[in-house]
Amino acid sequence: MFSNRFNRWTAAAIALMGTAIATVPGTVLAQTPDHPENTAAQFPTRNDLKSLTGAGSYLAARHASVERDAASAAAFYRSALRTDPKNNELLDRAFISSVADGDIDEAVKLAERILTIDKTNRVARLVVGVHDLKLKKYAAAQTNINQSIRGPITDLVATLLSGWAAYGAGDAKGGVAAIDKLAGPEWYPLFKDLHTGMILELSGKEKDAGTRFERAYKLDDSMLRVTEAYARWLSRNKDSAAATNVYQAFDKKLARHPLIQEGLRETKAGKKMPPLVDSAQGGAAEALYGIGATLTRRGGEDLALVYLQLSLYLQPSHPLALLSLADLYESVKRPQMAIKVYERVPAASPLKRNAQIQLAIDLDSADRTDEAIKILKGVTSEDAKDLEAIMALGNIERGRKRFGDCGATYSKGIDVLPPGNDKANSVWYYYRGICEERSKQWAKAEADMKKALELQPDQPHVLNYLGYSWIDQGVNLDEGMKMIKRAVEQRPDDGYIVDSLGWAYYRIGNYEEAVKNLERAIDLKPEDPTINDHLGDAYWRVGRTLEAKFQWSHARDLKPEPEELPKIEAKIAGGLTEDNSNSSAAQAEKKKDDGKGG
Repeated sequence: MFSNRFNRWTAAAIALMGTAIATVPGTVLAQTPDHPENTAAQFPTRNDLKSLTGAGSYLAARHASVERDAASAAAFYRSALRTDPKNNELLDRAFISSVADGDIDEAVKLAERILTIDKTNRVARLVVGVHDLKLKKYAAAQTNINQSIRGPITDLVATLLSGWAAYGAGDAKGGVAAIDKLAGPEWYPLFKDLHTGMILELSGKEKDAGTRFERAYKLDDSMLRVTEAYARWLSRNKDSAAATNVYQAFDKKLARHPLIQEGLRETKAGKKMPPLVDSAQGGAAEALYGIGATLTRRGGEDLALVYLQLSLYLQPSHPLALLSLADLYESVKRPQMAIKVYERVPAASPLKRNAQIQLAIDLDSADRTDEAIKILKGVTSEDAKDLEAIMALGNIERGRKRFGDCGATYSKGIDVLPPGNDKANSVWYYYRGICEERSKQWAKAEADMKKALELQPDQPHVLNYLGYSWIDQGVNLDEGMKMIKRAVEQRPDDGYIVDSLGWAYYRIGNYEEAVKNLERAIDLKPEDPTINDHLGDAYWRVGRTLEAKFQWSHARDLKPEPEELPKIEAKIAGGLTEDNSNSSAAQAEKKKDDGKGG
């Protein structure tokens, strides 16, 4: 996802993450409190909670936890806790679910109860400390945050937050000194220099800040926030050209990041850019976001969720934290929650356009396709050359079998493709070819498939699609079979491509080879109804009629396309006849819809 692609932090930080994750009791969940329609089960009302026994609330909470419905889990755990207020396990689970839900105010209340029982609970200390920091109770914040330490990740986060609390209390020197004293893994200096630089910058010590930023930049010039902090400092303390050079260097590594593009526009105009953060709260939010974004896709989703929610508690409109949180929800298969987070990205943020694209993709996955298309058409109307938005729109239309629409959409992208990037450009012709073939424009489709192979020879999905199409039409049989075999050589474990080879053999009457390859495809994709149907047909042709009926029965039970079900049932009842022998061929065509081949 966008946020993960564009926020690069040192990968070495992950190697020692396990200890930090151990500080989080139980599984952290993902949900927001104010959108009950997005939960797997309807969000509980007060009457629902009143009618449940303690055991019922607990069981409901556990079920909500499994469904990663943090809002419901928190509500049910709190309900159970009211019937058993001395149950420490319920208290811990209600607390963690509230943090995961982003209801930090409620989590603070629970954390304070936990700390009366266990003064060493590190997550509770962290949450209370962040709450203190938000309220500008800097001394209390330092006391609590400093007691949340355990392991490389949490040590770093706590030290950075404590440093920002010291700055907020008017002791910038002490905050910087505390961060400087932190010893640890080799990736610590990058974070230490970035945050001490920002503290020094806000304290008016611009020269010292520049030294820290430059040092961090030399450690990792591909880290987005280091690049931004250093370039902004240069724009104020050196000259716009120096700042522009830093932005341009990043752009060469990762092209067209919206924040970098904004920086380039500002510095080329000669503007002096403000610091990356403007307060202790903003600096603390930046620290929490930075580590949280690192953990999101590297096996640390639970701890990442805690950090991102705390970051957004301090700075609710932090666009990068919002994108990282949405990315996390997508990674745990909660697109409905990602939708609500993308909607929170500020309209004025350069990242809004990227949020809109991802929002549309998630809306489509939630069967809100018309809304998704409307959003993407709005994005493309603002920039007719926005290839990412055009591709997203075309993919949604293709996935929804609007083949005439998607062909026209991909054409708009092809019209503005930049020259020279043959591999990236190839996919446009491939996808348009699919839309043309499915909308009965074979001559155009064939030309586009050939163009895709010209730009990227031996691309397995294109070879598979074109080769199968030729065999299915009874033309270019030898060349088509060679293409499919080349595709299988490159993707021997792709069940759809292996199925294409088996079905190609079936179409040319080589049923023994069809059986062999379709059995292999079943091993790779045992739950695919079309492949099971294909194998049933092949078994019937070689006289294995009992096995054929078993495969057709299995295909029926795997929920095939509604229009195919009667044909499969007819084969189960009466075997393969002239009337139903084209059933599998029709299904084979449908397997092409997503561009994955036969």
